[in-house]
Amino acid sequence: MTAISPQRPQRSSGLLLHPTSLPGGHGCGDLGPDARRFVDFLAEAGQNLWQIMPLGPPGYGESPYAARSAFAGNPLLISLEALAADGLLTAADLAGAADGKPSPADFAGAEAFKGERLRRACHRLRSDAAGRQQLADFIEREQSWLPDYALFMALRDQHGGREWTSWPPELVRREGEALAKARAALAHEIDVHAFAQWAFFRQWGALRTYANEQGVRIIGDVPIFVAHDSADVWARQDLFHLDARGQPTIVAGVPPDAFSRTGQRWGNPLYRWDVLEQQGFGWWVERFRALLATVDIVRVDHFRGFQASWHIPAQEETAVKGKWVETPGRALFAAVRAALGDFPIIAEDLGLITPKVEALRLELGFPGMRVLQFAFGGGPENLYLPHNHAAATVTYTGTHDNDTTVGWYHSQPEKTRDHVRRYFGIDGHDIAWDFIRAALASVAEMAIIPVQDVLALGGEARMNFPGRPHGNWAWRLTAGALTHGHAVRLRHLSELYGRNVVSEDREAGAVDGADSPPDDI
Repeated sequence: MTAISPQRPQRSSGLLLHPTSLPGGHGCGDLGPDARRFVDFLAEAGQNLWQIMPLGPPGYGESPYAARSAFAGNPLLISLEALAADGLLTAADLAGAADGKPSPADFAGAEAFKGERLRRACHRLRSDAAGRQQLADFIEREQSWLPDYALFMALRDQHGGREWTSWPPELVRREGEALAKARAALAHEIDVHAFAQWAFFRQWGALRTYANEQGVRIIGDVPIFVAHDSADVWARQDLFHLDARGQPTIVAGVPPDAFSRTGQRWGNPLYRWDVLEQQGFGWWVERFRALLATVDIVRVDHFRGFQASWHIPAQEETAVKGKWVETPGRALFAAVRAALGDFPIIAEDLGLITPKVEALRLELGFPGMRVLQFAFGGGPENLYLPHNHAAATVTYTGTHDNDTTVGWYHSQPEKTRDHVRRYFGIDGHDIAWDFIRAALASVAEMAIIPVQDVLALGGEARMNFPGRPHGNWAWRLTAGALTHGHAVRLRHLSELYGRNVVSEDREAGAVDGADSPPDDI
């Protein structure tokens, strides 16, 4: 077994792939056999990092960055095959899934099919004394968030999926008698939602352990903001800028820039940082504690917001009339470290980064990000160009918010493409792997490659278009697309640039199994 150090990995590399993008499953990727096969591919390819997006139940537009809870797991990721192996589903339960073409993901179909099977599995678990005890123990361990989340989801189902601010006023205000009546009336649905969380964390924990045993660390995402229509905001209204009806009074976003003349109005409610600070940032401590129970390295999304956030009056339709308001990020991370100790964090420092933001990142010792697609078309001083990278950074060919490297390159003006070709000394015919080589060769201590670039896919495989409300997050990996040849090529480059730390056991396995490559993913 490979030992997993709590310290930040050095000269490491890995792939970016959200579990919903895996093949197999019932409408979308899940935590079943294909997830383990992907871990096996990472190990064979000499990769020791797997970056994912937030694992929470997605909300508006199926975005994992607008989850119904900052603490819960996505029930669509639960493997029905694993539940069957546990004796909670039968072969007949698994039949009849409409899982035709592998891409795009069919989230609605997956929710309909899996939802019914989760109810059946919950009933079977609760019919067994030992199973009931397991579920009860899990609920007790997760008292800080699970009861509120399960009740929130049951109420949301009861009210046709409408936002919680449209519920009866006594439920919006969380009056004790109203909540007690709801818990009694919705006991069965609450049980199902709690069971789904038990199943998710049981399966995710097993997958993470399997990855760690192969020498693969998981990089998980923590968005700075949470969705308004979430259990977090409903349960802790005191922590957010809301009016008496629960509606936000100020919302998050970013100001106008070269890419958008009206800025971006995200709409997330903003925190009452004064209240959080008075409470010792306890909510944030618990959020990081929960995340560290599921991942090995934390990527903090929109790190810029921990120095100052763009406050937009909620009645404004654009982000133009906002203002910067400073955030007590220094005190927040001091409180988190005091409670949880030191742990590896990557700061997503893309966009408008001021000297104050950079100073805070450096003071906290968090590596930032360098995206190669942002490097070209200007002068040699561009910080994203590989010759300007620093060791305490993480290099990406692109992220989930970018086009694929092939799609990006072919969409650029000739001046930018010429800059790329001259900089790398290439003709551009294998542009995805040219970028992969540059990322792995960088002095940055970590390098992350989206799987779409390993496969040299075009813009049709893009994961997300920022600002587009629908049609995102649905790309899926085709079964068999990742081959032994891809693994060999990645491993060669990782070894060439000193990135893969291979245990003796894993190295021996690679030699012994040289004539028997793993199944293609």
